[in-house]
Amino acid sequence: MSWIIDTLREYPSIPIFLTIALGFWIGKFKYKSFTLGTVTSVLLVGVLVGQLNIPIGPPLKQLFFLIFLFAIGYNCGPQFAAALRGQGIKQVIFCVILCALCFAVTLACGKLAGYDAGEAAGLFAGAQTISAVIGVGTDAIQSLHISPEMKKKMIELIPVCYAVTYVFGTVGSAWILGILGPRMLGGLDKVRKETRQLEAQLSHSDLSTDPQYIQGSRPISFRAYKVSAADFATPKTVADIEKEFQSKGSRIFVERVRSNGQIVDPTPDMQIKQGDEVVLSGRHEYIIQDESWIGPEVNDPQLLKFDAEHAEIYVTRKRSANGMTVDQLRAQPYMYGVMIKSITRNSIEIPVFAQTKIQTGDTVAIIGLPQEVDAAAPHIGNVHKDTNVTDLIFVGLAIVIGALVGAITFNIGNVPVSLSTSGGALIAGLFFGWWRTKHPSVGYIPKASLWVMNNLGLNMFIAVIGIQCGPTFVSGVKEVGWLLLVLGVVATAVPLLIGIFLGAKVFHFHPALNLGCNAGSRTTTASLGAIQDSLQSSLPAMGYTVTYAIGNTLLILMGVAMVLLFM
Repeated sequence: MSWIIDTLREYPSIPIFLTIALGFWIGKFKYKSFTLGTVTSVLLVGVLVGQLNIPIGPPLKQLFFLIFLFAIGYNCGPQFAAALRGQGIKQVIFCVILCALCFAVTLACGKLAGYDAGEAAGLFAGAQTISAVIGVGTDAIQSLHISPEMKKKMIELIPVCYAVTYVFGTVGSAWILGILGPRMLGGLDKVRKETRQLEAQLSHSDLSTDPQYIQGSRPISFRAYKVSAADFATPKTVADIEKEFQSKGSRIFVERVRSNGQIVDPTPDMQIKQGDEVVLSGRHEYIIQDESWIGPEVNDPQLLKFDAEHAEIYVTRKRSANGMTVDQLRAQPYMYGVMIKSITRNSIEIPVFAQTKIQTGDTVAIIGLPQEVDAAAPHIGNVHKDTNVTDLIFVGLAIVIGALVGAITFNIGNVPVSLSTSGGALIAGLFFGWWRTKHPSVGYIPKASLWVMNNLGLNMFIAVIGIQCGPTFVSGVKEVGWLLLVLGVVATAVPLLIGIFLGAKVFHFHPALNLGCNAGSRTTTASLGAIQDSLQSSLPAMGYTVTYAIGNTLLILMGVAMVLLFM
């Protein structure tokens, strides 16, 4: 045992990875709707490992934290810029107000309790579930003109206060928005009914294409049929067949034809007669409907053996799809044979309704024959590269520029004020994430790489924080006392309750969007899941994405302001 402890102290990288592994494992456990989550689990495991008094230098945690903040900004940048240009401006204003409420209520709680900058930053981070404030708060305290001993004490209290208040910050937010919120807005049954009504409105197609839009993640099917029905005693053209399906409320295409023993790709004016075989493509829920007016389904492996292409397209400002509804995009000539599988915004999949508006920074997944997808893709945006290579030149230089800007400091009285290097990295991520929408050939970061930068970056930082504060964690909990838990409940609940009221009475949001906007402004993904489960709908995600981009940025920067105001 002594050899293991000595080895862990000599090679601190080992306990860091041990903390990450155990934290992610514990974070997977769930009891009903309650889970500690990955970040809190990593922090608590780090505290336990830290009881071994393992020395870790400060540069390591700062390195990973800068990577995390840049990834957050890069992911939110396009939506952040689009929101400021006027797309969803009501949601932007609401988000700013709610974030200000979160800041003001936490500030008042901290002042009433006589907290110092470290306790206030930890309370803000935990009650508002914005883990990044642990890092920006630490950076802000490091820049203050106070004694090293005072800095150390404040910095050690940040994760302590975060851990005490985070549990209700997460669970309480989910309960308020998922359970209490619908009751405040007229009752769960009423809100569910209104949500279904809005879904029906958004599903309505003015262009009579796919009038019943549903969640786009359902698979696209290709099926073969033998043409034998009496309707084909007189041959029909491919265009006539597709119009017949459209009149029945389905968007289905004729993709291949076997005629006179030959397999051919059809043209709109090609005649289909009895005895031919056709391959139809469409959403699964449409293609399995009654096709008896054509003939029976057949198993023809040769006819069905062809390539269907799936492409993920990044929407940029210069492309024609930006600002279109799904309905309008479907009606474009280049979309013949192409189906929209899903739309992802800020890593959240949003419903594919007819009236869903496509925005800069969205990722639109489409499926069709290769030639059809190749024709449609340039009109929608830029196809994601089929590569796992990250543009590390772009990432490295962007973080350097952001950190240098953040390091610029000026004094207000005796108080030094700066964004800090971490705040600068966040702003750099926002700027360069937006900049890439204008220059999509530069700065590509694959989804998998972005996930690693985001999750591993933050949790490596949190693991080091936990290990470093481990020896003083228990004494810190005793020092902050049970009052902190009460103040955490107040700081979590009051802004959300006011936010639900403002969303209904002042902004006149639909109840589902109201709850989604509150969840996004507070950047609480767990609450979004609770709302969607409660309403039995994915519609709240349409209020989550814009407010998440704005809220994530504001709350992190407010962590710096919280420290400065308590000095």
